[in-house]
Amino acid sequence: MSSFTGPRIGLARRHPWSTLAGSHPRTEREAQAASMSTGEISADNPSANGPVTTASGDGMPRAVTHAERPDEAARDLRAGLGEVPLELVVVFCAPSYDRNALADALAREFGMVPVIGCTTAGEIGPGGYTTNALVAVGFPSEDFCIVTALVDHVDRFEIADSTAIARSLLSRRDRAMASRPVPLGEDARSFAMLLIDGLSMSEETVVSALHNALIDIPLFGASAGDDLHFERTFVLHEGAFHPNAAVVTLFTTNRPFTVFRTQHFVSSDRKMVVTGADPQHRIVHEINAEPAGREYARLVGLEGEPLTPMIFAAHPVVVRVGGQYHVRSIQKVNDDESLTFFCAIDEGIVLTVAEGVDPVSNFDGLIGGIEEEVGAPDLILGCDCILRRLEMEQRQLNAVMSERLARNRVVGFCAYGEQVNGMHVNQTFTGVAIGGR
Repeated sequence: MSSFTGPRIGLARRHPWSTLAGSHPRTEREAQAASMSTGEISADNPSANGPVTTASGDGMPRAVTHAERPDEAARDLRAGLGEVPLELVVVFCAPSYDRNALADALAREFGMVPVIGCTTAGEIGPGGYTTNALVAVGFPSEDFCIVTALVDHVDRFEIADSTAIARSLLSRRDRAMASRPVPLGEDARSFAMLLIDGLSMSEETVVSALHNALIDIPLFGASAGDDLHFERTFVLHEGAFHPNAAVVTLFTTNRPFTVFRTQHFVSSDRKMVVTGADPQHRIVHEINAEPAGREYARLVGLEGEPLTPMIFAAHPVVVRVGGQYHVRSIQKVNDDESLTFFCAIDEGIVLTVAEGVDPVSNFDGLIGGIEEEVGAPDLILGCDCILRRLEMEQRQLNAVMSERLARNRVVGFCAYGEQVNGMHVNQTFTGVAIGGR
């Protein structure tokens, strides 16, 4: 059984909605031309580096720093987030930082303000995609009431744990709401965020149980990364980075919000059946009674080619669940030609090779839907699958997408998997969009 701790806390059913791949993809040339007309902001653009704050008046401070020393980086974030009283700071950090020194520095700089976060496989700052960075977003006390819980030993997580976690969070939320000097009001509602060890292979169990325990509170989240080293990932809570752990955060706000998921793939007619697997370790040994890596390469038209993360990003496979297709991303090919996946897999599952459509057009459709729900967002806290980012780089759309992310006030990170409600998914852009006051 896992253990959890926590301090720190809205309600009405608020289901996440999805923008799935459409049938009218725009060409990459058109997407690039559109970006050039608005001015690109990317990780390679120096203007996207250094501490950055939001424009005056949007009320959701964001910052990024590329300072290598943890103490300097923490000072940059503190200065970048400004003087607005904060209920919580969420930090996404490159795994190159000295974790212990960084945790201590953040605790010193932010004092009584709680700081949570995780390690990444890439960051999304106020200027779009970036790397080797420390990114932060602050949640103003005026608009938010927030409680958190640390879940240890997620590899031993049991369904009963989720009930205790949910009860504790809801109880703390109610006490915190009652003690506020200025109430948030009757329109305040809640959403939850999960940050979890991306190599624990426990996401499905944890997110499904938490979703059921939280009942009508929408839940999203993502799996921590380590820049594709696949060695160790960490979550940050109460002044320390923790492996084999998760942080569950319950946000209550009177601002409008919507939880979302989008993917830019459609199914093809190329099917494969998992005929040999090790579900506990997410390894597929055989597909269609052939060595998994070899058969996958044949089905995507790359027979005899070395399988790389770029290939997995460009040629994902999907599984049909509840009437919708969900990506089941491949993490790596092993020496014995087996395939390790980022998510749960088992024998008998029918997989379909997916085909991509224009991700920029898909993202624009997502933003249009968000604006219909909450207006122009003050913040999008986004979890972008690392394979999406690899695909953007491969298709030379990195700068184009960075411009979109920056324009729409996205802050977040590149993850080893994403969670939405009770599902653990891959190769999506998932998160919460928060509107103005």
